[in-house]
Amino acid sequence: MGATAAPLEVAFVVPRSGPAGILGPACEACGDLAAAELNAAGGVLGRELSLRPVDGGREPAAVAAEVGALLDAGRVGAVSGWHISAVRQALAPVVAGRVPYVYAPLYEGGETTPGVFLTGETPETQVLPALRWMAAELGVRTWCVVGNDYVWPRASARAVRRFARTSPEVRVLDEVFVPLGAEDPGPAVARAQRSGAQGVLMFLVGSDAVRFNRAFAASGADRSRVRLSPLMDENMLLASGADATHELYAAAGWFETLATASSLEFSGRYAARFGPSAPVPGALAESCFEAITLLGGLAARARSLDPPALLAVADETGFDGPRGAVSLRSGHLRQDVYLARADGFSFDVLALLG
Repeated sequence: MGATAAPLEVAFVVPRSGPAGILGPACEACGDLAAAELNAAGGVLGRELSLRPVDGGREPAAVAAEVGALLDAGRVGAVSGWHISAVRQALAPVVAGRVPYVYAPLYEGGETTPGVFLTGETPETQVLPALRWMAAELGVRTWCVVGNDYVWPRASARAVRRFARTSPEVRVLDEVFVPLGAEDPGPAVARAQRSGAQGVLMFLVGSDAVRFNRAFAASGADRSRVRLSPLMDENMLLASGADATHELYAAAGWFETLATASSLEFSGRYAARFGPSAPVPGALAESCFEAITLLGGLAARARSLDPPALLAVADETGFDGPRGAVSLRSGHLRQDVYLARADGFSFDVLALLG
């Protein structure tokens, strides 16, 4: 490790509690791997990169207050991690213009705060192509949306409704939104069944999606309906149980079973660092690797961590990583997106979505 200057601490905002807490361990591992690889190559601008975990599973205002205090004290020089959009919306104005903020997750699109860089998928590149594929390949054209009641599910559902107005491939028959952390998914399952839709489009987070999967299968709804989720990984499959993942599909920029050279190399490095008992580095957690790697790439190209300097070089920045060759455009990472079907506790990648 060649870095000799004072360490660069990054506020690494990942869920350690709440519905998304199931994703936290894998997110932290993927971030740790990215930091270790950057440090082995000399760090960020000659500084060792160190991740300071912040629990992003709490109320957005509490997360923003903690990160704001760290910034005010000069303790962190960047912000990154996987956390829901409600947290991002609280953090962005606190962080804006002070330090770079690299947001890892898939999200609803539309974030334009200067100095916020986004590595995740959006509905236009993830959900809408998946719906087209489901119609063309499976004949599934009618949907019931079931989501948590906050910005990402609601804004994503609006994108689907706009798409449906101009596309004969998709019809939305009903929408159901439930609070984060709701314990009983039964009413949402019953509503999806009553809708008569061929498929359920899930915008549910973490353990909320796990409970829905179990209740959906227990009701027998999985025998006549498919499920499609843009937020589903192997750790959530494991928690759901193999009997609850029949005809469950997911769309993402990366899957642990993706058989490309770059993906296989990443999985090998992850296994070598953390061993066989580590959580599976699913698509959601892997986005944290992308985010930390992008932070290092931006800083190297700009030779600075100043947000305006990073913005000046952003559209020239890219790298080869687990998702293959990726690059920034208008603050968002351009990447391939895949459609996969759950096979027990893993995913069978079926198609590259166009």
